Amino acid sequence: MKWVWPKLAILAILCSPVPSWGGSSLAASVRNCTWCHGTGAQGYTVAPRLAGQRSLYIEAQLRGYAAHIRDNPLSKQYMWGAAANLNADTVRDLADYFASLPPKTALDGHRALVERGQAIYLQGIPEANIAACLACHGPAGQGIREIPRLGGLSYFYVKRRLEEWGQGYHSAPMSPMPLVASTLGPDEIEALASYLSFVR
Repeated sequence: MKWVWPKLAILAILCSPVPSWGGSSLAASVRNCTWCHGTGAQGYTVAPRLAGQRSLYIEAQLRGYAAHIRDNPLSKQYMWGAAANLNADTVRDLADYFASLPPKTALDGHRALVERGQAIYLQGIPEANIAACLACHGPAGQGIREIPRLGGLSYFYVKRRLEEWGQGYHSAPMSPMPLVASTLGPDEIEALASYLSFVR
């Protein structure tokens, strides 16, 4: 029985729907993405949700992986190689495809921390000179242009990324996030990540 579930998971991935409008090379690229991001692009604990993410953000991150700008450990291990041979058309088509998928809310944070996280997101922490997240990511965490959608992302993913930025890892040229995250304590990170996982 222990071998049945892995086989079913592989079968589900191989049979997952992929876009027909982009041709076979895009379909193959999407299938490669589903190994980590799921057949519906809703992500797993270590891989973010791509469904409904902003297309310009996905494009920028794929270029950043290929250029080795996004340098956290999992990016180096998995995404540097995955993005290395994608041409500009495939990058754009992948971004458009994932952006077109309906997002779902992770709902995996700590409910008791949602109120505190919402306050930080909407108001910042003035006494600590920490700006409100909505200033860049929008009031509903929807993002804009190359600034990512945060609403509904997994608690585990957001928490890890904030911790990595605080450790000095990067995601984009001139990104303010390493500086921003370095001003957040563990409690603030827990609260923000929890809140965002419930944002629809």
